[in-house]
Amino acid sequence: MKRADAERLAGVLKAVADPARLRLLSLIQAAPEGEASVSDLTAPVGLSQPTVSHHLRILTEAGLLEREKREVWAYYRLVPSAIAALAELLTPPRKRATRKTR
Repeated sequence: MKRADAERLAGVLKAVADPARLRLLSLIQAAPEGEASVSDLTAPVGLSQPTVSHHLRILTEAGLLEREKREVWAYYRLVPSAIAALAELLTPPRKRATRKTR
């Protein structure tokens, strides 16, 4: 792995190394439309709006979420390629080979 790739990946891993951020990713993934606003997420994670916004900003800056502004609300959705790359990294090499041949 090249140094620049390792540094970028370390930033992504740092972004997900927080229980609240992992829950936010899970909640957004499970949302009916595959997207959610801050107001949809505050109650389920039990955090204030500013705190949820802070976590969403970190996940967006890490490339794991994309943000779309609609009127006064911002909606967040997963970036499938970023999530897939993270999953690939966390999958042991033997499992990757098996999964690709199916």
